[in-house]
Amino acid sequence: MTTQQILAFAVIAAMMAVFIWDRFRYDVVACCALVLAVALGVVPTDQAFSGFSDDIVIIVGSALVVSAGVARSGIVDLAIKKFFPNLDTLHTQLALLMIVVAVLSAFIKNIGALAIMMPVAFQFAKKSGASPSKYLMPMAFSALLGGLMTQIGTSPNIVVSRIREELTGQSFTMFDFTPMGVILCLVGITFLLFFHWLVPSRTKENHSIEEAVEIKNYTSEVMVTAQSTVLEKRLGELLKLGDGEVIANAVLRGTARMAPFPDLSLRENDIVMLEGPSKALDRIVSNAKLQLSGKPLTGEQAQGDIISVEAIISQESPLKGLSAKELALSYTRGVNLLAISRHGERLKERLGSLTLAAGDVIVLQGSRKTMPTIMQDFSLLPLAQREVLLGTRRRAFIPLIILALAMAATAVGLAPVPVAFFAAALGMVVFRCIPLTDFYKSVDGPILVMLAALIPVSDSLRTTGGSDLIAGWLGEVAATLPAWGALGLILITAMAVTPFLNNAATVLVMGPIAASFATSLGFKPEAFLMAVAIGAGCDFLTPVGHQCNTLVFGPGGYKFSDYPRLGLPLSFLIILVSIPALLYVWPVA
Repeated sequence: MTTQQILAFAVIAAMMAVFIWDRFRYDVVACCALVLAVALGVVPTDQAFSGFSDDIVIIVGSALVVSAGVARSGIVDLAIKKFFPNLDTLHTQLALLMIVVAVLSAFIKNIGALAIMMPVAFQFAKKSGASPSKYLMPMAFSALLGGLMTQIGTSPNIVVSRIREELTGQSFTMFDFTPMGVILCLVGITFLLFFHWLVPSRTKENHSIEEAVEIKNYTSEVMVTAQSTVLEKRLGELLKLGDGEVIANAVLRGTARMAPFPDLSLRENDIVMLEGPSKALDRIVSNAKLQLSGKPLTGEQAQGDIISVEAIISQESPLKGLSAKELALSYTRGVNLLAISRHGERLKERLGSLTLAAGDVIVLQGSRKTMPTIMQDFSLLPLAQREVLLGTRRRAFIPLIILALAMAATAVGLAPVPVAFFAAALGMVVFRCIPLTDFYKSVDGPILVMLAALIPVSDSLRTTGGSDLIAGWLGEVAATLPAWGALGLILITAMAVTPFLNNAATVLVMGPIAASFATSLGFKPEAFLMAVAIGAGCDFLTPVGHQCNTLVFGPGGYKFSDYPRLGLPLSFLIILVSIPALLYVWPVA
């Protein structure tokens, strides 16, 4: 073993120890490891920042944006309401999510399947009251397991097929992987369903100010129109769309004020006074196709994007002491007053007649271009620069179409994955599925910095010859073992090495070695090649070995040590099941 190899192993071991210690931020630890590796000469200076141009960084960042665009579209809410209205428990929700992600991952890129379903997980988490962390890691692991079922499901399967063709002249076919993949997928998902409690309930770290400041309830007015889906339906059906978070204070029909009984039938032009969180109000307005109070913004009043912002009326504000009707904001300034919150007080007056007071939190709708001027003119204090979805325009199906086109482009070979996903993320902005400000919020900077710093550090195992050294040791030890022992050793080594080499590189290094010593011992190579593919495709131990694990790391608020808590027993289970299953499905004799 050379000095450079010793240093490479030492840097990686120290980095992993500090990650598990969990006393410092993961991106800081990764950057320190990179600087140390460069200082020791393990990573060449001209390769120090090569990770920032790596495909994985582009894929993960783009997938986060695409997922945010899908979540913002509102299509997730509609799908849940339509197809799974009674799915309320964590177990049933998690089972559905894992099965869907696994099946999708067998035929499309697993990170794409995960990105599609992540917004659903957040909605389910809110519905069940559980932490999103309970959903996201099991979903990421299910995506990895689902990829084992077909040749195109994951990169290791594709690479190992090529190795078999080079060695034997015959490649693995599309569904040669299916028997083992289905077995492991069923076993893995069953384990995750019953042992998801191993994942601690986490909240996302580094909350932004807008996430910390949460106004509980607003009062808003909505009108039932001829296009509303709740026309001639009961008020109770309208309130169901708010998942129990919204109540009706009154229903105004002409000059009559009616009690908001659940069985009250809604008619055209009825005005319903609703109270609840802004997101729940938005779900009701968008799903029921209701018209918010105020004048529709068109023409010159709607220059650029129409946005809704929360703001506090200051003591110096000229709005204080006046009502919206007196101010005529829609006509004089091109903005609408959509909702008001007053210190948790239940408001019974109509929004137009309510006298505004200092300290009121209001939701204003207007043009993104003119809103800053209006806020300044009226001495309004923006609530943590937060925009809300209530009253904003969204394009329900466009994000899904963009994602589908990206996945199709990768499937037929028109574009590589990083290019397709980057184009999809850009499409979210071009087609205004997500504002540019939210675009940059969606890109989780610390995660991408960690990835970019880790890539050259991990690659030092290969560049210093450390991976070849491991492969040599493996060949010597495996040659002395029986078939099942050699199979297990290869599987375990592939699992252990994958976080540092990436899964495709692991197969490239270990595949030929596994096949050669299998042949030298008189065994058929297929089971050993499959073992390499399974080990490389099942990285459950770290957030950096596979982009699916990285994708959920930030949104789930996980710590580095959370992954082995669930991933280690799952890895043992995969090993225990894989060895006899491989010997049965792919006999070595």
